[in-house]
Amino acid sequence: MEIFQTADFTKQLRKFPKDSLRLYMVQEKRFRENLRDPRLHMKKLQGLDGVYSFRVTRLYRVLFYFQSSDAVVFFAIGHRKDVYR
Repeated sequence: MEIFQTADFTKQLRKFPKDSLRLYMVQEKRFRENLRDPRLHMKKLQGLDGVYSFRVTRLYRVLFYFQSSDAVVFFAIGHRKDVYR
């Protein structure tokens, strides 16, 4: 699985809490290895066509969409109360 990151995502990742950054790396590895891993808590978002999210921690989420069958684009990462806006 190829993962692309938008410029906004990269900027948000630089501001991401350092203690949660390691957990993001673990979840990204799980994502690459198996999209269906239940530890990701991945779900399709309602009202946003083709947009999905997965958990980094209980508080943080990554938003993404499928660019093709073997490529995804991460476009947002942040606190769950803010990232869906």
